[in-house]
Amino acid sequence: MEKRLLIVIDGPAGAGKSTVARMLAKKLRYRYLDTGATYRVVALKAKERGITPEMTAELDRLCAEIEIGFGDNEEGQRVHMDGKDVTEAIRTPEISMLTSRISQERVVREALVDLQRRLGGPGVVAEGRDMGMVVFPEAEVKFYLDANPQERGTRRYKELLDRGIPVILSRVIEDTNRRDRADQNREIAPLQMAPDAIPIDSTGLTPAEVVERMITEIEQRAYGKR
Repeated sequence: MEKRLLIVIDGPAGAGKSTVARMLAKKLRYRYLDTGATYRVVALKAKERGITPEMTAELDRLCAEIEIGFGDNEEGQRVHMDGKDVTEAIRTPEISMLTSRISQERVVREALVDLQRRLGGPGVVAEGRDMGMVVFPEAEVKFYLDANPQERGTRRYKELLDRGIPVILSRVIEDTNRRDRADQNREIAPLQMAPDAIPIDSTGLTPAEVVERMITEIEQRAYGKR
């Protein structure tokens, strides 16, 4: 592909955004940006400090002080909080639910959107929940990735089991539906599909099949290839 693009992928929890975004970035030789991880890091730090979502002033100070970084090794992308690797610690069900609440606070969103914009740009595949509408409305190519709630919950359940976290399938599906409602109904930057986004339903598709469909759309939309 000739010119380097800014590509964004939005969608609900469990739609496969992270897996697909990493694969797409690798195929295009782009940099992968997991914006959801930045909110998870803030949630983890808030939990460690005993800060609840209602403690706005404390959250504001936390966002000003915390250092969030990304690195790569043979295992893939790693996430760091104040120099400490927290890649696994930010992926527990407890942090997932706290992240959904923390991310509704204006002071948190303003601080992290500014960080995400600094990390984004041409040659980046960014995934999250408000990429196309809020963070990168100027992105050349936007995708909205979804799947039915049962499949999304099952994917999340298998992911947690693979990480050695004991969970119950019905509870994971219930948590997924609860997070959907919270993300879609939050006052600030609710989860929604950008008008110019390309919708893809990943139900029943492998990540590789989703990536191939995305490549086709990118070539057609950005380069006029048929």
